[in-house]
Amino acid sequence: MKTGLTAARAAEVRQRFGTPTYVYERAALEAAARAALAFPAPFGYTLRYAMKANPNHGILGLFCELGLHIDASSDHEVERALRAGFAPAQIQLTSQMPSARLAEFLGQGVLYNACSLHQLEQYGRLAPGRDVAVRMNAGLGSGSTKRTNTGGPAASFGIWHEYLGDVKTLADKHSLRITRLHSHIGSGTEPEVWKRVTRMTLDLVAKLPEVASINLGGGFKVGRMPGEPSVDLVDVGSHVRRELEAFRERDGRALHLEIEPGTYLVATAGSVVATCMDVVDTGRDGYLFAKLDTGMPEVTRPSLYGAQHPIDVVAEGRAPADVVFVGPCCESGDILTPAPGDPEALAPRRVPRPQIGDLVVVGGTGAYCAAMSTINYNSYPQAPEVMLEPDGTLRLLRRRQTLAQVWANEV
Repeated sequence: MKTGLTAARAAEVRQRFGTPTYVYERAALEAAARAALAFPAPFGYTLRYAMKANPNHGILGLFCELGLHIDASSDHEVERALRAGFAPAQIQLTSQMPSARLAEFLGQGVLYNACSLHQLEQYGRLAPGRDVAVRMNAGLGSGSTKRTNTGGPAASFGIWHEYLGDVKTLADKHSLRITRLHSHIGSGTEPEVWKRVTRMTLDLVAKLPEVASINLGGGFKVGRMPGEPSVDLVDVGSHVRRELEAFRERDGRALHLEIEPGTYLVATAGSVVATCMDVVDTGRDGYLFAKLDTGMPEVTRPSLYGAQHPIDVVAEGRAPADVVFVGPCCESGDILTPAPGDPEALAPRRVPRPQIGDLVVVGGTGAYCAAMSTINYNSYPQAPEVMLEPDGTLRLLRRRQTLAQVWANEV
């Protein structure tokens, strides 16, 4: 179980807030932010939080206090970041969808990152003569699954690198200055991949003489499971630093660096406290299932990707068993223990044999869980979120949704 979330604290969570409940550890959030702030950039550095990983107001407020900036993936996220206290100039909008509020945001001072030729044309019509960032797909991707790969020919994110000429044509048409270049490849741990994507990005920068800042995106993988590798930011940073220094030697530009992690900053700081509601089996040659009151409505990643999360049964002195953990939904895909990378296969966990009423803690749920959950499927209400402070106190960040709120907008 996570360091701060003891068995006694998990029991307190259940007693005060019910289950399932998300719990975030402030100390872990602060430690991850400080580690990312120390990324070795040689010519200036901005750390952006990819807020899509977890946009809770309490987490945004903490990162604002620590001096992070924001990468927003929608107009709605821009609004949430502003409400959390970020200045407009600290927020960059990088969206799959063209912004419906672009003129308003530009008037406020929000930064914009054009992710398609259409978006660049839209920006040029609204803000001719201004600086702009452009997101390019440099042709390389990385990820633990194809669904977490955001670069290369199978990804729709950014402008394909072969269309750089069209980018320059549009910039000339609207007298735009492309001063920032963005490239994001996905989730990975290999420094060699980051070295390659840095070089590919810098090859594009060499053709855009006004670029003064590059953004290498996020995707810094965190190992949620014991033995699962995590990215070494110092190692990656040393490779990136050498590439930036070499670029200055051959080009003369000392480029400001930005990165925008999401998972790295919040993933391992979060857990879901749940209850075992039932235990069933499918005979001697089948499986033993523990049915939890958490699953797809709170932690969708296993069903989507075959993602792995640590699961602890709060029970001492009990004989172990091989257990498949499932969620509450009437859905065959509501599985918390799929085979790694294969959401259609089962991978039982060796844990103390669960009993009805046991506390169960699902770890590694700080990123892409509350933010990417299938809330209200089977009409299950959205779970509450709680901050575990360093002194051990539990602070409510978001209340549990009521049933009336589930159908509030029906007419």
